Amino acid sequence: MSDFTADWLDLREPVDSASRSTRLTRDVAAILPRYRAIDILDLGAGTGANVRYLAGKLPLPQRWMLVDRDERLLSRASKAWASRCLDLQHAVLDASLFSGRALVTASALLDLASEAWLQALVARCREAGAAVLFALTYDGRMDFAPAELEDEAMCELVNQHQRTDKGLGPAEGPAAVARASELFTAAGYYVEREASDWELTPESHELQRQLIAGWADAAVAHTRVPVNTAAANSRCINVPPSGTRAYPASPE
Repeated sequence: MSDFTADWLDLREPVDSASRSTRLTRDVAAILPRYRAIDILDLGAGTGANVRYLAGKLPLPQRWMLVDRDERLLSRASKAWASRCLDLQHAVLDASLFSGRALVTASALLDLASEAWLQALVARCREAGAAVLFALTYDGRMDFAPAELEDEAMCELVNQHQRTDKGLGPAEGPAAVARASELFTAAGYYVEREASDWELTPESHELQRQLIAGWADAAVAHTRVPVNTAAANSRCINVPPSGTRAYPASPE
């Protein structure tokens, strides 16, 4: 899987939390058991942002298992929750990891996964009889204010880059939510989706800067033809404190 730093995850966590669907969280909470402890599996848990968001919104008591391939990130999660350092390519093949889980969840993960990985995920969740909640998946949309001439070309290059292998096979990228919805529906799940767009205000200046820098790097790295790197990076260099950028994530 792609590597993320703890600093990046910390920087994005407040915007992630503000963007998530409270309705879908309530709906999932309503169908979880209340007569026993809830076993929850968090895939690609990182530093624990997903559990920090959900723990206070789901029935108690809870038993979480946080899974990530990066031990350094997991070490920053609360020691109140169990964790396991494991590559997600192998995790999704381990039926015992899913067994008995009332809920399987992840945040900002599905767009990094391949068709084969999603199929395995659906199979494990169905075998376990688990409810699922997957949040903040990139769906290929970007809106900028003010607009610049390179925006459309950069978006297309970033979306092509999103479909490359991130460690879980050729990624579904912007198509991940639609494909996951189809697979879960075919497996007998009732699927609901709701937008969870990032809306980056002037207060998110540093997040805007790092996000656009990452987009520019991805765009330049993906194309095989000469590009105007100065133009590709212009948004990163010139993000003003008063500017606003919107980074829509896909529906949950």
